[in-house]
Amino acid sequence: MSSLKLADDESRSDLTTYVARARQARPDGAIRLQAVGTTLAAWVGVLDGRGLLGEGTTIGLRTLALREESTVDVTVPLAAVADRLARADVEPDLDIPPQTVAAAWAALTPPRTGWQSVTQVSIEALRSAASQGIEEITQGAPEGSGSAAVATLRWRVWTRPLPTSLGAEGLPSSVAFAVHALGFGVGTVAQVHRAASWHRVSTPAGFVLAR
Repeated sequence: MSSLKLADDESRSDLTTYVARARQARPDGAIRLQAVGTTLAAWVGVLDGRGLLGEGTTIGLRTLALREESTVDVTVPLAAVADRLARADVEPDLDIPPQTVAAAWAALTPPRTGWQSVTQVSIEALRSAASQGIEEITQGAPEGSGSAAVATLRWRVWTRPLPTSLGAEGLPSSVAFAVHALGFGVGTVAQVHRAASWHRVSTPAGFVLAR
């Protein structure tokens, strides 16, 4: 399939905003476009994991409606998708970029079933944790810092557990950053579920999954 038939202009606008936010978090990042039936799951990597099990992996997920049934599963550059969405097409479609990329996080598909409710976390608390982490990275990696040093600092900050006072035991700070960066901070609380080694943080705007 060469294109995805998005449901309407609003869906195209939502995807455009989502991709733009993901690029701010990961300028050289990728997006996994996974279409089944009339639902498109758009996955983006927020933090790459380490080790054979991908510990620390944090992924954003937003689902959108399609107006025609499709079967697609491809990982492509965010920049290429942004370029195609910027075109003033008559139909609200997305031409799938021909170039694919390898992303370790894209090979880690969270379970579809078996999720158990754990707790809920205040959106404001997640927003505050994200702001604190961003400030720490900004202060600790001033202009001119090497890429390796910045990557090490980002890893240290975002893999650190969220404060236990939030009632979100086991959640890394990367979920707060993902909720903030991807524009998922909608409503007053985020629902937290767990399945195997994965946590899922859900808001009306999208999902963040971390392991």
